[in-house]
Parts: sequence; structure tokens; C-alpha cells
Amino acid sequence: MAVRDDARPQIEARGDIELFLEMLSAERGAAPNTLAAYARDLSEFAAFFAKRGVPCRTARASDIREFLHDVAARGLTASSQARKLSAVRQFYKFLHAEDLRPDNPAAAIDSPKQQRPLPKIMSVGDVDRLLEAARDWAGGAGGAERLRALRTHALLEVLYATGLRVSELVALPGDVVRTGQRVLLVTGKGGRERMVPLTNPACQALASYREGLKSSPAGDSPWLFPSRAKQGHLTRQRFAQELKNLALRAGLNPKPLSPHVLRHAFASHLLERGADLRAVQQLLGHADISTTQIYTHVLEERLRNLVQEHHPLAGAKLEPPLTG
Repeated sequence: MAVRDDARPQIEARGDIELFLEMLSAERGAAPNTLAAYARDLSEFAAFFAKRGVPCRTARASDIREFLHDVAARGLTASSQARKLSAVRQFYKFLHAEDLRPDNPAAAIDSPKQQRPLPKIMSVGDVDRLLEAARDWAGGAGGAERLRALRTHALLEVLYATGLRVSELVALPGDVVRTGQRVLLVTGKGGRERMVPLTNPACQALASYREGLKSSPAGDSPWLFPSRAKQGHLTRQRFAQELKNLALRAGLNPKPLSPHVLRHAFASHLLERGADLRAVQQLLGHADISTTQIYTHVLEERLRNLVQEHHPLAGAKLEPPLTG
């Protein structure tokens, strides 16, 4: 049975997509989920052109932009649009490398701009409830549970006092804090060192925890927060789990809570109270201030409130314009 002329571009496109997926699997070792995602996006792309009678092999940049406009019109997010464009770029890069077309028409198309999501943060009141629950647990626990409660309390106080990355926090060496010392010397990303101050509650929680640690089998560990994990210290996952357990004790929803959310809370609460963005950058260990600028929504809100509260004309009513 002869193949209709109008069906040839679609059959050709399916064949090209299959060849592309085979290359991803054989040469790049792409995972099944990755291959399935590419197959879905490219099949949608090919179907769009088939309806317009445009062969994929001869599509122009303007044709690809029409496809992206169609995707956007259907309400897909910028990240979904960018993913589809990435698949199309890789597909045409493959066709060009295989001499199936002379160029990559998608190479010069800009990805849709994605708004960076605002960090999830906790209110000061919710952090207070969490800290109070940790203090109550540490003060009332006994037996084998006491050290675990003291450790969780110390971890929480230090995290909220310093804004450390969770990987930095759980891997603190045992000698990072000495008696009477009120700062931590932390080695962060890229081996960069920074000093972060400790609050009084953090110092007290650490002192209580270290006292309890002395009488435990792990008292001679080189880590401040030792565990039986292969790393020798508490894992990020275990601490995250302890935080969720603590949230239940505090009557909070544990689902959105994580060590990273507390790091965000540390930064946002400082900025809300007038801290300088550069100082917060140094405390967080960000190499570039642009990373810290994700918190500028906090600064903008504070400045708006400041103007509304203190500017003499902030509450003035608009007068009708003068007419000649």
C-alpha cells in the first residue's frame, strides 16, 4: 500500500525521533525516564508540524517559535516551555551532526525567562514555637532519648543562629567550638572559610549537648554530631527527619519544613530587621551577591512599609487636577 504524500513528513519525523532516542540511550546512557520525557516532548513537537504540513527536517526558526507560542498559549509554565525547547535543540543538533539537515534552527532561540521562585520561609512565631518545642523536649527527656533531644535542640539553635547550609552543619568538627567561644569558623563551598557568630541560646544548647555527649560511646568522635552512619556524622536526611518530628511536637505542619527553610528564615528575618544585604551574603557564604538577592523581596516590603509609615504624604488623598 502506497504511503500518502501528506503522511511522509510524519513518518519521517517518527523515524528521526527514534534514531535520536537510540543515540541518547546508546551513547549517553540516558535513563528510561529521560528517554520517555524526550519522546513525549518531541512527539508533541512533530504532531504540531504535521498538522501544518511542515516537515521537521525543513522547519525554520520561525516555525519553532510558533510551536513555543502555542505551548505558552496553553498555559504551560516557563520551566515546561524551556524543557521542550531544550529537547528540540538537542534533536536538531543530532540531525545536523548526522547530516540530515544543514543547521540547527533552534540554536539561536532564547529560552523563556523563568522567574526565580521565592524561598519558602517560616514566620518568627513558627520558629519560636519550634525552638520552644526543642527546649521542652531537651529539658524533659531522660535515658537514651536525652542525648537525641539535646542534639536536636543544639542543631536547631545553631542553624537558626548562623544560617549554615545543612551539609556544613552536620559535618562540623568536634573542636569547632571551645569553651567561651562565641563564633564558628566554617569551611563552605569551594573551601572558602567564614566566621559566623553564635547567639546565647545556641551557645547554651551546644554546651548542654556537649556535656551529654561526654558520657556517650561517641564522646571521642572527631565530629560534633557523631552517628553510626558511614560518614561518621549525622546525615542531612536524618536531621531533616528530626525536624519534621519536632514540628509535630510543636503543632506545626511538618511537610514544608526542612533545614533549608530554616536557613531561608535566618536570612529573611535578619533583613526584615534591617540587616545589610552584604552582611547576610557573608553569613550565608554566598560567593556572589546575586545569589543573596533572592531575598530582596523582603527588603522591598520593608522599604514600602517604611515609606507608608513615615513619609508625610503617604496617606494624603489625591486632589482633583486644577482646570484652567
